[in-house]
Amino acid sequence: MKELLMFIAKTLVDNPDAVHVQETEGPEAVILELNVDQEDMGKVIGKQGRIAKAIRTVIKAATLGQGKPVFVEIK
Repeated sequence: MKELLMFIAKTLVDNPDAVHVQETEGPEAVILELNVDQEDMGKVIGKQGRIAKAIRTVIKAATLGQGKPVFVEIK
């Protein structure tokens, strides 16, 4: 899932070298922290958070059969 999130984020931003994803796996869930350049934050979040919601929906759909929920945090 980390690779999928990185691919999506790198296609949205102007500075793809600044995109980093950290995966933290806990006993009940997996957390993916997406870090982008401050100037690209608006492109990843979108108006009223629409792009961020779409990213979360794609990641959630891709991880349905894993058993653990996956959460995406944008920082």
